[in-house]
Amino acid sequence: MATLVDVLRRRAGLSAADADWLHLLVGEWQLLADLSFADLLLWVEDASRPGEYVVAAQLRPTTGPTAFSDDKVGTTVVNGERPKVSEAFATGAFVRDGAPDGVPLREETIPVRRDGRVLAVIGRYRNVAYGRSSSALEHAYIRTADELAAMIADGLFPTPGGDADADANQRVGDGLIRLDADGRVEYASPNALSAYRRLGWTGDLTGERLADVTSSLVSERGPLSEPVAAIAEGRVPRSREVETGAAVVHVRAIPLRRSGQHVGALILVRDVSELRSRDRQLLSKDATIREIHHRVKNNLQTVAALLRLQARRLDVPEARAALEESVRRVASIALVHETLSLAHEEAVDFDAIVVQIAGMVADVSTTGARVGTAYNGLFGVLPAEVATPLALVITELVQNAVEHAFAGEPGQVTITATRHGGELTVVVGDDGAGLPPGFVAEASPRLGLQIVRTLVVAELGGTIALRPRKPRGTEVVLTIPIHG
Repeated sequence: MATLVDVLRRRAGLSAADADWLHLLVGEWQLLADLSFADLLLWVEDASRPGEYVVAAQLRPTTGPTAFSDDKVGTTVVNGERPKVSEAFATGAFVRDGAPDGVPLREETIPVRRDGRVLAVIGRYRNVAYGRSSSALEHAYIRTADELAAMIADGLFPTPGGDADADANQRVGDGLIRLDADGRVEYASPNALSAYRRLGWTGDLTGERLADVTSSLVSERGPLSEPVAAIAEGRVPRSREVETGAAVVHVRAIPLRRSGQHVGALILVRDVSELRSRDRQLLSKDATIREIHHRVKNNLQTVAALLRLQARRLDVPEARAALEESVRRVASIALVHETLSLAHEEAVDFDAIVVQIAGMVADVSTTGARVGTAYNGLFGVLPAEVATPLALVITELVQNAVEHAFAGEPGQVTITATRHGGELTVVVGDDGAGLPPGFVAEASPRLGLQIVRTLVVAELGGTIALRPRKPRGTEVVLTIPIHG
C-alpha cells in the first residue's frame, strides 16, 4: 500500500514546506477523527493530471465504527466522481452531506489551507448506519471537531511551532475539557473529571476557571509555574505534567480560534500516575543495580589489594608471580563492574575496557620487556554476561603474550575486533618468537590457556584457535556469538 510520503513525492508536486505542513496535519488529525466519530481521507490533486484526485492518507476513529473497511490510500478519482472533493478544491469551502458507494454516510469535505492556498482536502466520513445516543459528550466532541475543521480551513491548525513534546499516545477518550474564551470549563468528560479528582479536586469542574483549579491543587507543593498556568488557561499550544502527592496528570492545550479571535480551548488530560510510578520503580531498580556493581567493584579492588600485599611478603618467585596473575584477573573483572556502575543498562561499551586492560597488563609486566599494545576495530556495546568473561579472556591472552612471546625483548601485542551480524571475532596477536615446536594448546599445562578455553567454549559458546602469525609471532582467534 502506498504511503503519504510516496503519494506526495510522486503525485502531488508540492513544495517541501507544503509537504511538511501536510505531514504535521496527519500527525495531529487523530483528534479530528475521534472528535468527529468519523473516518478521514486526505485528498491531493495529481500535479500531472489536473482534476484527478488521489487519497494520500487515511485514518479511522477510535471512538466509533469505521466507514471504510478497506484501505483507500492510493485510490484515484477523476473530476465528478467525488463532486464534493472537486468542489472543495475549486471553491476552498466546506461541502457537506452525501452517501457515496451505497453506504449510509455523512460526507463532509474540509479544505486544507496554508498561506491562503488550498493544498489538500480532508474528506470526513461518518457511518450513520450505527445510531448514537445524543449526549453532552457527543455534543462537546462534535462542536470541538467543527471548530478544529474550521481552523484547518483557515490555515490555523495544526499550530505552527506547537509543542514537540505532546504525548503521541494521548487520545480524546483519555479525558477532554472544553474551555470558553475566559478559560472557564464548559464541559469536562467523565475521564477528565476523574483525572482531576485523583489530583485532589472534590467538586464539579463546569463553570470553574481551570487555571485556578489547577493552581489550588498544586499550591501546597509550590506556586504553579507560568507554562502550566498558561496551558490551563488554554492560551498556548503546549503540554506539561501536573503532579500532586496523589497523582500525575498530563495536560495538553489546543487553543481554538475563529476569525483571528481566541474563542476557547480544547484541553486533553491523561492520568499517567501508574506510568510514572512504574518509571520511578525502574529508575530505583536501575540505581540499585548500579550501586551493586559499584560495591562489587570496590570489593574486588579490596581483594586485589590484599593479594598484592600478600605477594610482596612472599620470597618464592613462583608463588609471587601466581598471586600477581590473580591480581590482574581480579582487576580486569573489577573494570567491567566499574563500567556497569556508570551505565544505565546492563551493557557496556567494551572498547574502553579493552584499552584499560591492555595498558594495565603491559604496565605491570614482570618480564622487564618494553611491550607495547595496539588496538584496532570495534567491540561495540556488549551485554554484561558477555563482557565479564571476555574481559578475563583478553587479560589472560595479553598477559600470556607479554610473559612468553618476547623473552625479555621489546615487542607489541595487537588486539583486533570485528563484528558481523551476530558474531564477534577477536584476534590477539604478537610479533614475538612464535609457538614452540610441537606445541598443542589443548595439552598445555598453562593455567591461563585453560581459563581462556573454559570461558570461551563453555561460558561464551564460542571457538578458539591458535596459529602462527606472519611474518613472525602468534595470534589467537576467538569467535563469539553475540545475541541481541
